[in-house]
Amino acid sequence: MALIHPVLGKHPQFGKNCFLAPNATVVGDVIMGDDCSIWFNAVVRGDVNYIRIGNKVNVQDGAIIHCTYQKNATEIGNNVSIGHNALIHGCKLYDNVLIGMGSIIMDRVEVHSNSIIAAGAVVLEGTIVETGSIYAGVPAKKVKDIPKEATHAEIERIANNYVKYFSWFSEINAAK
Repeated sequence: MALIHPVLGKHPQFGKNCFLAPNATVVGDVIMGDDCSIWFNAVVRGDVNYIRIGNKVNVQDGAIIHCTYQKNATEIGNNVSIGHNALIHGCKLYDNVLIGMGSIIMDRVEVHSNSIIAAGAVVLEGTIVETGSIYAGVPAKKVKDIPKEATHAEIERIANNYVKYFSWFSEINAAK
């Protein structure tokens, strides 16, 4: 069963139809929307500041979501996919965002809607990722615009797939 633990009297809260892998960790001031999934070895640590997660968000295997003490909370919109081993720290991800595997999103970054952060990218502190763009590299820079139809097709496909994937694990206790 997933580790769900209060910190300083703040308990994680979950929306409807959420999946937590047996070795996922969710602690502290975390509020999650509906149809979310926290996968194997992922950590959502709302101990030093709050974390807000919208609807239909998937936090894939080994990813870490954290904040900065008394400075930067983490806010994640709806329909967001956070790839395997990504690090999301004290930033804001708007709706319809794809964060690639192994990428790092630092404090005060804003990733605007319909954007993709490429696998392995390092988005430096305070960067503003433009709506409808792909950022890649170390440090991450804009590499191109994404056509609207391609953005929705790719980002929505992955988010919807993860709702399907966690349905396969119905025998594992779902978060209530």
